[in-house]
Amino acid sequence: MKIAIGTDHRGFALKEQIKSAFSLDNLEFKDFGALNRDPCDYPDFAIPVARAVAKGEADKGILVCSTGNGMAIAANKVKGVRAAIAMTPDMARYSRLHNDANILVLPADYIDLQLVPKIVKVWLETGFEGGRHQRRVDKITKYENEQN
Repeated sequence: MKIAIGTDHRGFALKEQIKSAFSLDNLEFKDFGALNRDPCDYPDFAIPVARAVAKGEADKGILVCSTGNGMAIAANKVKGVRAAIAMTPDMARYSRLHNDANILVLPADYIDLQLVPKIVKVWLETGFEGGRHQRRVDKITKYENEQN
């Protein structure tokens, strides 16, 4: 599975931790940066990750910043992206089951770092439930398509 991953300076350490924790799990990470802890702007990484996911160049994406909000807002501007913030394994699971989220957003400064591997694992392994949830995702997609 190809994973597009990106962060700003505040999430750099967590991004590296994720890549290291999952390096042996048949995941191929395409790292969009940041490449260090120097101050930078989250849209510079959120948008390229979101584009890669939307174009099918990556199967899923993971974004990290301080609160997760900036990354989620920026990524969700890209047509075809459903980026969801998750702070617990249950939030991650339901973002996939009910919302078919294709980008996981993690808030580096507000998450239990010990839970991160489990959050990522659950998110990667959970499928979309479809059914009534498909109808809801279709409504979002329809609206999104009418805007452009």
